[in-house]
Amino acid sequence: MESPDISVVVLAYRSASTIEGFVASLVTSLDEEKIDWEIILVGNYFEGTGDQTAEVVQRISDRNPRIKPVVHVKEGMMGWDMKSGLRAATGKKMAVIDGDGQMPCTDVIRVYNLMVEKGYDLVKTVRIKRSDGLYRMSISTVYNLLFKVMFPGINAWDINSKPKIMTRELYQKMNLESNGWFIDAEIMIIARRLKMEIGEIETTFHSIDSRPSFVKPLAILEFLANLIWYRIKEFGAK
Repeated sequence: MESPDISVVVLAYRSASTIEGFVASLVTSLDEEKIDWEIILVGNYFEGTGDQTAEVVQRISDRNPRIKPVVHVKEGMMGWDMKSGLRAATGKKMAVIDGDGQMPCTDVIRVYNLMVEKGYDLVKTVRIKRSDGLYRMSISTVYNLLFKVMFPGINAWDINSKPKIMTRELYQKMNLESNGWFIDAEIMIIARRLKMEIGEIETTFHSIDSRPSFVKPLAILEFLANLIWYRIKEFGAK
């Protein structure tokens, strides 16, 4: 069977109340583009938390054979979820987006079309307008400045923004390791090291009212520690 044009990995952690609407909108935008697609819907969960996302993900996938569920007891955070979704993807191009609605699902088509038009290896969004508050915006600005200082020469900004889309060839070269919040940065660091062509497109980042932010002070410390560790690793990767 021929691989679909695009696999869209949707990270649905603790999104039971909103993920059905998000996926419905995503399916509509993919169908309108008239491309061959699959959705990898990741509903990994921690046991004993009462999270109903796994059941909702299974219900959605039962209604559409082009939507594949990935449902496991979690052994990590976002990076672990993303890796489990990417492993299940079979598309020629592989996109990743959070399923909480902060990032418009129509951006998947926009990054896909830019990749096809320009032949980029990786395309991502840049959040020009943000509605998630001054605290998150300030953290993001400082973090991105640190990233640019520690990993100079990369033609990209807003390292954590999604959707990201990459060619299958690039994904197969990456051997992603991060199980936590650093995986977006790891993708960009490896793309920089491999001298991949990176494209960006502007987007709007919406606020979310259905749950609190997952980015806690401990996650910020994780980002900083990993920046240092991956900078050290880069010296051995040259």
